[in-house]
Amino acid sequence: MQLLKGFIFGLIGQVFTFFQLQGQIKYEWFKNHPIAVAFMGVPISLLFMYSVRNFVSAYDGQIWPSRLIGFGIGVIVFTIMSYYLFKEPLTPKTLTCLGLGTLIILIQILWK
Repeated sequence: MQLLKGFIFGLIGQVFTFFQLQGQIKYEWFKNHPIAVAFMGVPISLLFMYSVRNFVSAYDGQIWPSRLIGFGIGVIVFTIMSYYLFKEPLTPKTLTCLGLGTLIILIQILWK
């Protein structure tokens, strides 16, 4: 259950982070309200803190799995969102990075 909570908080945090950092490129509101967008960092930070807390608990106090899974989630979310919102092509390099991000997550979950 804690592993699932870590994924949920991390996934939501990564989606919000994507909008916070890349939103200014696509949406005028984000570009015109940088202070408001910066304040989005507070709830985003809390999401990542809860994600890490749950991952660390799921892995008996180890911190590396939380970092690596979080990285993998970030790569996957960034790839999907940049593809759908910005029409970024899925080049062989991007697909390789996506595969590596997925592989990192699978290694952390399946390798005991």
